[in-house]
Parts: sequence; structure tokens; C-alpha cells
Amino acid sequence: MINPNFPLTDLHRHLDGNIRTSTIWQLAQEFSIPLEQQSLEELLQATQVQVKTTDLLAFLQKMELGVSVLASEQACYQVAYENVEDAKIAGLTYAELRFSPVFMAKAHNLPIELVVDAVIAGCKAGSQTYAIPINLIGILSRSFGEATCHQELQALLKAKDDIVALDLAGDEKGFPAIRFKEHFKLARDVGWNITVHAGEADGPQSIWQAIEELGATRIGHGVAAREDHRLMDFMANNGISIECCLTSNFQTGACTDIAEHPIKKFIEKGIVVTLNTDDPGVSGIEIADEYKLAREIVGLSTEQLAQIQLNGVEVAFVEDSFKAGLLEQRY
Repeated sequence: MINPNFPLTDLHRHLDGNIRTSTIWQLAQEFSIPLEQQSLEELLQATQVQVKTTDLLAFLQKMELGVSVLASEQACYQVAYENVEDAKIAGLTYAELRFSPVFMAKAHNLPIELVVDAVIAGCKAGSQTYAIPINLIGILSRSFGEATCHQELQALLKAKDDIVALDLAGDEKGFPAIRFKEHFKLARDVGWNITVHAGEADGPQSIWQAIEELGATRIGHGVAAREDHRLMDFMANNGISIECCLTSNFQTGACTDIAEHPIKKFIEKGIVVTLNTDDPGVSGIEIADEYKLAREIVGLSTEQLAQIQLNGVEVAFVEDSFKAGLLEQRY
């Protein structure tokens, strides 16, 4: 499934959707935060999706328990550090971890800027310890509205040199991309790359908005692109890639049958696609599981999967020299 001779990347991986159950338990004890669950096993059942959820918002609700115990900047640091360790354990060569500082800060009213600093510090320390290159993508949580997202953006911009891209996540249908046009102009002005959650809980028009109004060069999920052949052709012809997340798309209801996931159609259309985990802690998976699904359920060939691995390097938000370095390594 995974070609050991090629780099292995995960470009759509939520740091705040990958908080270890043991860490949630530990932090709850440390900060005297009451949990309804009486054991680690019960906690695991509460934080991980069991088969699937009703929709995207129900899936996102699973993440709430994890961030509910982030009662200090040190807790945010710990979660970030452990995310890097998890990436290393998963066998990743390179990862882009994304996070919403407002989402992480909200349960205990932490200063947003300090959450950003803690996450950056934790990732840097983890990257040094585990010898794996990591980049960070900041998320604007659209569900909180434009004003809160502006505050979130300002906190991220204060650390602009430690972040490579901006993303928009949350309630896609209730808060369309067009409402955040000015936010993303500011992001592009400082040189950030743009990736946007679109076509996961809304139709093709959401993807068009992400590209035309926000300047996205990568689309998170993008399942609904299958409904618009002109859109797929446009993406293929203009180098707009799709960050596919098979398990997550099934669990959120974006795709009702993994065997029918449009990733194969995207490949046939010439769109550059990558395979990613989304929220490995919430979904109870790792990157190897996604490649196994792609091979055994979707039916992608060995050659197609190898190309997907190379695609992860091609569309990573890094310099060309770094990409060349990854490709020159022997695994």
C-alpha cells in the first residue's frame, strides 16, 4: 500500500483533532476538570467516532472533549509536542499540522496569542526531538463568525514567520467562504499559502468560492467537486489540488460509501490528490489506514498510490529545494 521508497506526507492533519485519550485523562486530573466518563475506555468511546456520525457538525462535536481540558498554555504545548511524536510513529516523512487557536483557547478563555506561541514551541521542540520536519497551518474557525475570526487571524499573524498557510474550517454551509474574503486577502498579503475546507458539507459553489474569492490552491476534502465537471477541469488545469480524507468523509457523511469515493474520478480528471488523516485521534486511524482503504476498498492501483505519495511532496507548502531534498532521500 505505502511505497517505502518514497516520502510519506500528511498535509491535512488537525493538531486539535488528534489529542491522545491518555492526555485528555491526564489533563482532566491535573486541572480538576470533571469528566462524565469513568475510565479511559469510556473516554475513548466518547472521543472517537464509532462507525460514523450524522453529519459534519456531529463529527466536530467529538473534538470538543479534547479541547475542553486545555486549561493552560503548557497543555497546548504538550498536545502539539505529542502530535509531532505521533507523526513520527506513523512513519511520516513530513507533515503539515493545522490548528485553530480560538477553538483550543475557548474552553478556559486562554489568550489566543499564547496558544499560538505554545503550539509553535511544542511543534518546534517535537520536530527537533523526533527529527521530522513539521510546518503549521493556521485555521480560522468560521463557525465563530467574522469578528472572532479576525481576532484569530491577528493572533496568527503575530507569528506569521512560523506559519505557512491559512485555512478556513467549521460550519461550511452556515458560514460560506465569501464572508471571509478580507481575512484571506490579509493572509495572502503576508505571503501565506491558502487551503480551504470546501465541498465537504456544501456543494461545488463552496469550492468555487474558496478558489475565486479566497485564493485557495489546495482544497480540503472537496468531495462535492464530483458534481461539477467544469470545476474538476478547472482544478486540473490550474493546479488546484484536493486533500482527500477517506475515513473522515465517510464518518461525516460527505461520502456514504468509501468504495464510491470520488478520489478515483479526481485522478482520472487529472486533479492532483493527496491522502490524509484529517483528525486521526477522532477517527481512530493513521495514515497507513487511509492507504489501505484506498487500495482495498476504493481500488486504486499500486502505481496510483505511489503517485499520491509523490503528490504529497509536490503540493506541500515548502520551498522547491526542500521538496528536492525529500525526494533525494533514500528510505
